[in-house]
Amino acid sequence: MNKRLRIALAVAVIVLAVAAAGFFWYVSDYYHADEMAMAVMSGTAVRKEGNLTILSPAVPGDTGLIFYPGGKVEHTAYLPLLEQLRQNGITCVLVEMPYRLAVFNPNAAERAFEKLPDIQNWYMGGHSLGGAMAGSCASENLDRAKGLVLLGSYLYGTFPPERSLIVYGSEDEVLDRSKITHQEYVVELAGGNHAQFGNYGVQKITRKEQQRQTVEAILAFILND
Repeated sequence: MNKRLRIALAVAVIVLAVAAAGFFWYVSDYYHADEMAMAVMSGTAVRKEGNLTILSPAVPGDTGLIFYPGGKVEHTAYLPLLEQLRQNGITCVLVEMPYRLAVFNPNAAERAFEKLPDIQNWYMGGHSLGGAMAGSCASENLDRAKGLVLLGSYLYGTFPPERSLIVYGSEDEVLDRSKITHQEYVVELAGGNHAQFGNYGVQKITRKEQQRQTVEAILAFILND
C-alpha cells in the first residue's frame, strides 16, 4: 500500500469517526419525559412488549391508535395524552423509536398490527416527525389504517386527507402551516404550542388544557367516524 493511499484511508477513518461521534452526540441530547408521564407507565393498564408500550382500556374494544413520538423526545412523554384516550375505550400503542427518531423505523406499526389482531379499527398517529412517519406508514397500509391523527404535523405521503385529523397549537413555531393543504378535520388550539402534546418542554396555555383539547378532537374524529 503506497503512502498516498494510507493517508487517504486514515483521513476517511477520521471523518467517519467524527461523523459517528457527532451523530451520537446529537441523538443523546433529547427531551425527557416528566414525572407525571413516568407515573402513567407504572399503571396496571400499561404493559411493555419490546419497543411497544400498550395501554389497554378496562373494557376491551376493537379500536386502536398506534402513536409515533416526536423527534428526539422520550417516548414515555406521550403517556398522559394516550392514557386519556385509553380511559375513553381506545387501545393505544406507543412506539419507542431507535435513537428517538421515527425516521429509523417508519414501519414500526406493522408489529402492532400483528400483536393485536383483535383490533379491527386501527388509527395511526404521531407528533411532529413522528406524525410524518406515521403518515408515510399509513400510506402503505390503506387497508389497515382507518384514519390518521397528526399532532403538530402535516400529511406526508399519500394517505387521504379526508381520513386525516391535524391538531396544532396557534403558538407553534416549528410547524410549517403552508404544508397543511386541506381544511376538513384541522383543529387549531388557541394558545397551544408545539411541545405540549407530550409531557416535556415549555408551556403557553397549560399542558393539561392543551392535552384536554387534543383528546377531545381525537375522540370526535375517531368515535364519530
